[in-house]
Amino acid sequence: MKNKLTQIRNKFMNIAAKPVIMVGLSTCGIAAGAREVFDALKSEIEKQSLDIELKRCGCVGMCYAEPLVEVHTKGLPDVIYGRVDKKVAVDIIHKHVNNGQLLEDYICSIKQKKNIKLKKKIDTKAIDKQVRFVLRNCGVIDPESIEDYIKSGGYDGFSKVLSLSKDKVIEELKQSGLRGRGGGGFPTWMKWKFAKDIAEDEKYIICNGDEGDPGAYMDRSILEGDPHSVIEGMMIAAFCVGAKKGFLYIRAEYPLAIERIQKAIDQAYSFGLLGNNIFNSGFDFDLGIRLGAGAFVCGEETALIASIEGKRGCPSPRPPYPSIKGLWGKPTVINNVETLANISFIFLKGAKEFSSVGSATSKGTKVFALTGKVKNSGLVEVPMGTTIREIVFDIGGGLIDGKNIKAVQTGGPSGGVIPAEFLDTGVDYENLQKLGSIMGSGGMIVMDEDDCMVDIAKFYMRFCVDESCGKCAPCRIGTYQMLELLKQISKGKATKTDIEKLELICKATQKASLCGLGQTAPNPVISTLKYFKEEYIEHINEKKCRSRKCLALLNYRIIKQNCKKCSICAINCPVKAIVGNQENGFVIDKEKCIKCGKCFEICKFNAIIRE
Repeated sequence: MKNKLTQIRNKFMNIAAKPVIMVGLSTCGIAAGAREVFDALKSEIEKQSLDIELKRCGCVGMCYAEPLVEVHTKGLPDVIYGRVDKKVAVDIIHKHVNNGQLLEDYICSIKQKKNIKLKKKIDTKAIDKQVRFVLRNCGVIDPESIEDYIKSGGYDGFSKVLSLSKDKVIEELKQSGLRGRGGGGFPTWMKWKFAKDIAEDEKYIICNGDEGDPGAYMDRSILEGDPHSVIEGMMIAAFCVGAKKGFLYIRAEYPLAIERIQKAIDQAYSFGLLGNNIFNSGFDFDLGIRLGAGAFVCGEETALIASIEGKRGCPSPRPPYPSIKGLWGKPTVINNVETLANISFIFLKGAKEFSSVGSATSKGTKVFALTGKVKNSGLVEVPMGTTIREIVFDIGGGLIDGKNIKAVQTGGPSGGVIPAEFLDTGVDYENLQKLGSIMGSGGMIVMDEDDCMVDIAKFYMRFCVDESCGKCAPCRIGTYQMLELLKQISKGKATKTDIEKLELICKATQKASLCGLGQTAPNPVISTLKYFKEEYIEHINEKKCRSRKCLALLNYRIIKQNCKKCSICAINCPVKAIVGNQENGFVIDKEKCIKCGKCFEICKFNAIIRE
């Protein structure tokens, strides 16, 4: 097989050195206008009959600066331009490519050369602090080109695996220290070994691409930017455990990811990398896609299996675990997208290189979707053990408007809220667990002083109530009752005993729920009660929300001495709650006021205060 890959690589190797321009065409880039930028570049290249290679690529990670264009030209450093529009796209051709002139105002990242002098310093910390194992090809190769993937070393890892025994594959994986990147961090080698050791004619590999955490889009970006790495990871897993069939379970809300993974599958078949007797190795493996309908609970392994089988996506009691008895009652290995992309890297570069980064118990890197009140939102990949402070301030650029950080939420609805006092904690499985949170799939939401912790807990609990399958009473009833108590607290209608009730229901739901959704649903409540209990007490005793997010506790008032009697507030009030006239002035009718804040926003004279 290695000779076959070498032949393919040589066939498609681009010998001529010519300028290369790459446009980030993942969902984030397209939403920001990258297609129009790509078309403008293409039109200008054709207009001038230039010998330039124009390529699409996946998400570089700097989502805050989309659309992104990367330019490689001889004699100049490699540059990534951000916030590019059609006009800037034309300037890139005229000034950068044709005349060797950098567009400094748009540079987001630059591989500096000593002979290049810039008028202003480019901050490269956001890139320099990252280590890209999983995202190694995202923003580097064309995700719709198997040739690009093979040129980058793609499928070499699988080629190596074909010459190893299955036990050797397990041992290499064990030496890497890779743990599942989709939840609690179960050792990947152990899951594979369980399935490998069972004597069954049929076994299955499933890629869990049902990414449902609010604010998380790591899996989507990998599938859009480097689909072949996931396919290769599945092939390695299939060879190791003896599976002949695999499924990629992807939520239907990811149309571009589905399109690109299907193209990658078709290309792999056409190149003889999937199907029967792959490269005369005697190994057979087929792949297909199954679409999820957006149910968060289908991210849980047994619910996902039920969905693929055509049943309602509800969890089942474990044991037996899917590795023993999974899809259609057969041994099934389920890994998420990021885990599988790591596997293709491990067998390409070796377990030693992978385990050389990370912490003592959490090896390798972790991809985070950094969102919330942070300046540079986007995808970041850092070594395990990197502190929260480094991620938020060095890579994320700190908070918007220079406000103070209040907390960071990790792990989505299943995770917890970590207060600012723990910013110097290294992010790994054990450290997050100690703080009352989890790694989860990798969402990281930054919160500032304007965020209310009661409101945050209520948001996640409402999500869990909506997404509970309802099969077990502790989750179905427990999450609903927690939400109702949080609503009462946010309205200032609760008592101190309601906090005690809330804590008791949290514990009961954790212990008695059937699956991970119910067992972890109380985490945001537990963590906010642990670290921000004084806010709960304020809501109850003082009828006050310090962050002014709980509408029922807000009060808008007109200060007569500041009011110019212009009537703008009264005209714009959607419910006509501001009464009076220009002669006698205006007041807010508290019974009618819906506390939308419109009057507060439009008043230019600071005559309306929010209490």
